[in-house]
Amino acid sequence: MDNTTLLVLGTPAWVLLAVFLVLAAVMWRTALDRSPWQMLVAGLRAFVQLSAVAVVIALLSNSGAWAFTFVAVMFLVAVWTCGHRVAPRGRWWLAAVPLAAGVVPPAVLLFAVGVLPFQALAIIAILGQQIGGAMSTVTLSGRRVRDELELRKGEVEAAVALGMEWREARMLVGQPVAGEAVLPSIDQTRTAGLVTLPGAFVGMILGGATPLDAGLIQLLVLISLLLVNSSAATATLWLCCRGAWTRSA
Repeated sequence: MDNTTLLVLGTPAWVLLAVFLVLAAVMWRTALDRSPWQMLVAGLRAFVQLSAVAVVIALLSNSGAWAFTFVAVMFLVAVWTCGHRVAPRGRWWLAAVPLAAGVVPPAVLLFAVGVLPFQALAIIAILGQQIGGAMSTVTLSGRRVRDELELRKGEVEAAVALGMEWREARMLVGQPVAGEAVLPSIDQTRTAGLVTLPGAFVGMILGGATPLDAGLIQLLVLISLLLVNSSAATATLWLCCRGAWTRSA
């Protein structure tokens, strides 16, 4: 093993990838009663997409302007993905609202104070992580609030009958569960360095950065994700409580 990777790569790694994917699909089908094709297609898509992205990033490494185009594509894919999870037959495109609410403010601050340089690799790496975090949060919070509102529909209607607005009644039910989507980010931040060594931290050290600089960069990523995910969950809750996902256009 050289100093560019943490694992020994080669034929065994490729074989193990296939084994992991097949075992995951089998477990997904036998234990959780889901279609194995979901796992298989996800793994194959990841392979194709990461291969293509590696080539694109190499081509964009010296072009900060084009990096924003790439980030915009990432954002649109995230909107499509989490939007169809939350509102598959509704106004799925509204996922752009919580995604933007989560990603844009921290990104603007990072650029404004000069912490995030106008360099393609930095832009794609940092904003990509934030978009990915917001996407997961919108999916989890949106589905959780949606299901809770359906399960406790009678409580919402009773509150409205007592004089509350629909938004306020839904908020009583949805607010306690919306924040659950942010808990993984909180746990990851709390246990950084104890349970896991985050990728950015390890990558910076392997790239020659000092442990202090690597730690600071990882802290910026983790703490910014707390803001990103909290904001995304809040905006998702706001849309759910106003019935925006299902309201006819």
